[in-house]
Amino acid sequence: VQLVESGGGLVQPGGSLNLSCAAFGFTRDYGIIGWFRQAPGKEREGVSCISTRTGSTYYLDSVKGRFTISRDNAKNTVYLQMNSLKPEDTAVYYCAAGAYYQGSYRLSYARDYDYWGQGTQVTVSS
Repeated sequence: VQLVESGGGLVQPGGSLNLSCAAFGFTRDYGIIGWFRQAPGKEREGVSCISTRTGSTYYLDSVKGRFTISRDNAKNTVYLQMNSLKPEDTAVYYCAAGAYYQGSYRLSYARDYDYWGQGTQVTVSS
């Protein structure tokens, strides 16, 4: 099982990036998939996550209205479209997948995710 992220980079404030996460090797569908981030000196936090069965989504309050999570089932890929980026969005962004959906209130719980990608760096700076 492997999750491969791409799309990170350096962008100016107000700019956009589209992160991709391709999933390989899953023998069964995963119940939840999403994006987490970790900035230097800070704890990892859930950014946006989705239940593959119900379509329920979670967004961190600070990214609501700016970020959008989506999924291409045919390509087994999940995306995070990030618009109006701010310097405080700077972090390593990780894709994660978990076997079971346990309710929308738990979508941001990192411990519910079994598989993690290596991360992609997003830097927002002028």
